[in-house]
Amino acid sequence: MPLAVVTDSTAYLPEGFADRHAVRVVPLTVDVAGELRRDGIDLGPAELAAALGQHKRVTTSRPNPEEFIAVYRSLLDAGADGVLSVHLSRELSGTWESARLAAEEVGPDLVRVVDSRTTVMGLGFAALRAAAAAAGGASGAEVEAAAVEAAANTRSFFVVETLEHLRRGGRIGAAAALLGTALAVKPVLHVDDGRIVPLEKVRTHSRAVARLVDLAVAAAGTSPVELAVHHLAAPDRAAELANQLDERIPQSSGCVVSELGAVIGAHTGPGVLGVVVCPGRL
Repeated sequence: MPLAVVTDSTAYLPEGFADRHAVRVVPLTVDVAGELRRDGIDLGPAELAAALGQHKRVTTSRPNPEEFIAVYRSLLDAGADGVLSVHLSRELSGTWESARLAAEEVGPDLVRVVDSRTTVMGLGFAALRAAAAAAGGASGAEVEAAAVEAAANTRSFFVVETLEHLRRGGRIGAAAALLGTALAVKPVLHVDDGRIVPLEKVRTHSRAVARLVDLAVAAAGTSPVELAVHHLAAPDRAAELANQLDERIPQSSGCVVSELGAVIGAHTGPGVLGVVVCPGRL
């Protein structure tokens, strides 16, 4: 049996992708006004958007090491030669640390843990590339390298509807949020060295979407790429954005659309749109 690949729920793989590519997904925990849920299992995007719209407090926490230990041992007991566990940036969550502690318990010679330094489909594409390499009979080092290379070369861009959720999550100050709201600023964000940080600002939603497309086109260049569009409670806008990307980036293998869950969505809020560009093909 080839190396097994594990990731976490912040990869936000489109429905069916995890099963199709034999990727095991470990959910993060979400606290909605004191009620604990599992990201993507007990709490979906619609429930998250509703909770945020009602101004309920939403916080997230990492899986504990025991959860990872149970997953790793079940995969090894099922015959896997080893496990590659690839997770969202340690700058955004303690998930990687929990996975690392679990790997030490199970055996570092059996479990490799990767900090992807990214999240959403930047992480998702890394896990899928690793799974494809494992299915092709690659060694543990080669499977790990496939994940690291995909994550390092992926570019991710987002635009949010309001700065309020970033303020609540401590990502920007109250004064900046108030000023941005008064000026109707739409910040364009990106993932930089493991953190979600501002890239630039635009004044209208249409300009923000156009900017996302231009940034994705520049990141794609002329080589083959894979594309993903993320959103929260904005399916029509996401479909429109995906269509524009397909027109402007013909060398892609097709743009997948995936709705965000609680861990990232709690900080970005409903209406967020994002684009992820990953060079190469599965």
